[in-house]
Amino acid sequence: MSTDIPKLFGTSGIRGEYQKEVTPELALDVARALAKYIGGEGKKVVIGRDTRTTGKIFENIMSAGLQECGCDVLLLGMVPTPTVGYATLKKGADAGIMITASHNPSKYNGIKLWNADGLAYKQEQERIIEKMVFEEDFDKKSWDKLGKEYDISSFKDEYIDAIIEVSKIDSEKPLKVVVDCASGAGSKLSPEALRRAGMNVITLNAQPDGFFPGRNPEPNSANLQELMKTVKVIGADIGLAHDGDADRMIAVDEKGRLSDFDKLLTIMAKEFGGTVVTTVDASACLDTQMKKIGGQVLRTPVGDVHVAESINENNATFGGEPSGTWLHPDFCMCPDGLLSGLRIVKCVQDNGPLSEQLDAIESYPTIREKITCPNNKKEEVMKIVEEKFTDEFDDINEILSIDGVRVSFNDDSWVLIRPSGTEPYVRITAEAKTEENLNRIGEISRNFLENII
Repeated sequence: MSTDIPKLFGTSGIRGEYQKEVTPELALDVARALAKYIGGEGKKVVIGRDTRTTGKIFENIMSAGLQECGCDVLLLGMVPTPTVGYATLKKGADAGIMITASHNPSKYNGIKLWNADGLAYKQEQERIIEKMVFEEDFDKKSWDKLGKEYDISSFKDEYIDAIIEVSKIDSEKPLKVVVDCASGAGSKLSPEALRRAGMNVITLNAQPDGFFPGRNPEPNSANLQELMKTVKVIGADIGLAHDGDADRMIAVDEKGRLSDFDKLLTIMAKEFGGTVVTTVDASACLDTQMKKIGGQVLRTPVGDVHVAESINENNATFGGEPSGTWLHPDFCMCPDGLLSGLRIVKCVQDNGPLSEQLDAIESYPTIREKITCPNNKKEEVMKIVEEKFTDEFDDINEILSIDGVRVSFNDDSWVLIRPSGTEPYVRITAEAKTEENLNRIGEISRNFLENII
């Protein structure tokens, strides 16, 4: 495929500032391209959106583009991303569209596409859509062959019932749960799911508002201070937080501490056992714990699409990224922050306080650094990294080159050199059992990179 074709899709769909990178005109053409890609006349497409002020505009215009090309449109309205994935699967639709910019600020919006099985579009599918948009390769229909629009907003109840059932949460053991929805797409459904599951729920930022007045939708320590304080002050059993489209979940323990993302992922992976999938930047604490229970860890490039593909290919029980993006193959292959929340509550019901579960998992010293590198030099730099970086070490156990270069050592320490997909940097991530070893690995890696850049 020609390299002249503009790249619209990033690691998680199309995303950018409204009226700059992401315009109504672009949304219309993506809808037209999608319609032709799935077969046009008579095909069905589910559409959902988050709370952003521009969401309704994109919903209207994408629905029009699909109908113009003969597709029927099933409108969910304002819903979390996982509801779109599940509805696409359960309604027998041919594709799904989620209009969201996830954790980005209010002025951003975006488009993410879903397959009939609830799996996000793969990179090769996105490149086809990009080519069709670039070449205006659409198949518009005559007045008598247009698609129709249907309201399926009542499907939300079916989705909630389904995640409660699959989570096996015990309604006879009510816990006090504080949930911070960031005024995003989970604002109504996440608290409702927890309440219908029998929990005692206190909400923060649960009024849908595309200006995100309570906090930025990125669920990190800086933005979750209110949640951390509230959990501790009111004596809650656990706190949960979502991003803007609620495909992610981050937990706060009963002491008001934000959980270590890798440890939280490990707690859930242990519940499933067997083969689990994570990304190249996840901590070795997952490998250590899975070894103890006879499980296996597989690693993929960063991005939930890669995790989902590997889960399918390897019949894995569970998969996720340290960011709080978890996939539950026993339910649907769309990342689901609401189901993740229910399941971590179930872990507390079954295994005791979250703080004790987190503290029982090993902590390893970690460094995360970025070295300035012009975007046009990244390819050349990473080629040298692949060819020569491993020469710097003599105790190597494993080398992964699926997304940057990840070198694992015999003592379970590791280092990852990976180019940023969005900024002019090459990133170094390293982990070791001692600060001394970590500093050694970090210094070698830093010097190597700075010399070749």
